Amino acid sequence: MSVLWLILALFMTLPWLVLLIEGEPDALAFGLSILIVLSAVMVSWLVTLRVPVVLKPWQMFVLTTLSWVTISGFASLPLVLGAPQLTFTNAVFESVSAITTTGSTVLVGIEFLSDGLKLWRGIMQWLGGIGIIVMGIAILPFLKVGGMRLFHTESSDWSDKVMPRTGGIAKATLSIYCGFTLMAMLAYWLGGMTPLDAAVHAMTSLATGGFANSDASFGAYASQPHLLWLGSLFMLSGALPFVLYIRFLRGSRQSLWRDQQVQGLMSLLFLVILGLTAWRVWQDTPGFEALTHVTFNVISVVTTTGFASEDYSTWGPLAFVAFFYLTFVGGCSGSTSGGMKIFRFQVAMILLRNQLRFLIHANGVFASRYNHQPLTDDVTRGVVAFSFFFFLTIAGLALGLALLGLDFTTALSGAATAVANVGPGLGDIIGPAGNFASLPASAKWLLCLGMLMGRLEILTVLVLLTPMFWRR
Repeated sequence: MSVLWLILALFMTLPWLVLLIEGEPDALAFGLSILIVLSAVMVSWLVTLRVPVVLKPWQMFVLTTLSWVTISGFASLPLVLGAPQLTFTNAVFESVSAITTTGSTVLVGIEFLSDGLKLWRGIMQWLGGIGIIVMGIAILPFLKVGGMRLFHTESSDWSDKVMPRTGGIAKATLSIYCGFTLMAMLAYWLGGMTPLDAAVHAMTSLATGGFANSDASFGAYASQPHLLWLGSLFMLSGALPFVLYIRFLRGSRQSLWRDQQVQGLMSLLFLVILGLTAWRVWQDTPGFEALTHVTFNVISVVTTTGFASEDYSTWGPLAFVAFFYLTFVGGCSGSTSGGMKIFRFQVAMILLRNQLRFLIHANGVFASRYNHQPLTDDVTRGVVAFSFFFFLTIAGLALGLALLGLDFTTALSGAATAVANVGPGLGDIIGPAGNFASLPASAKWLLCLGMLMGRLEILTVLVLLTPMFWRR
């Protein structure tokens, strides 16, 4: 964990330098934050200096959870010490939302923040995005969490023999992630954004995080449809499996389009965008305008980015319900997206189809395959267990939020958007036109728990709460 903290401190120096150059008082807050994090690194390193680094499978559960919790805590320091002077609760909420790439915010008047703080919000989400990819490719399949074993690759083996391959895949993933980010920065800048806005929106688009430099989110660029189309492209790029990008660059040109996850995601997006665009045109919205905003907002919600170009909750009851359903979907495994992930819906449909076949042919034998791989018992168990606890977690959080006095729409959509890592909820308070600032502190802590559990695939956290785990 101290290595991860050191990386966090190094990235803190970027906004610190920007603030020093601009002569902003927030530079002191970042300087103090860097010193605090480096002090923790030194203490941790000295304490464990003579301890051999040999990670056992059960220790990976502890490491994964503690890493995300501690990084979120340290990342909140500039928000407490800096110009916003957020309360501890609000600062932690903002940093957890950033690191988990959820995109919910408690800040008002974001456009008036210092350039350094705007940049830091983007960097937090960008770091969370690459962390999510590495976790999804190398850690979660290894831990057999939530059916992720289906995407087991040689990079998932943590033995000494395969570690060099793990490092190679990590480097290739980081290179592609940085390349996409630079492409997005350049495209946004050439499209009319300022250099700072282009950098922040590029980082949060690829991380499918959704932090913007304005309270209006991407609505600040609603009059520039080319930027909305660019945003749609880069959000979708972040929601596709990065392992397939590696295979594509290594010569397997058809791997990206033949993947069953990608086909399912593209088909879903096409059908939903087509249907909602027709609905908007029927409401007398001009065709190209309707297509632009529907495409942007649908991709934003499905990929769990959370940008908004308009308040889509005002588009009518059909759109309101549709966007609530889309909150749960998510992108592909091995991407920066949250949510259920499209492969779990596809596996569920395969299981349902086979069950219907068994009802007709009781003694039949039906082979279950996904993406040209057999669906083993541990994969199906993982998918079923994850899906059950995913919705159970949302239900429990919604109940807790309702007990704190939140209305039905705010409680249910807030719980769903936290666990699915989408960002904005529905309704007047936390909808696309609102934020989470007015919620009570206890509600924000509940939502922080939901965001972390959703990002860590639920079961990674739940296993730590079982007595059997600690008796090991």
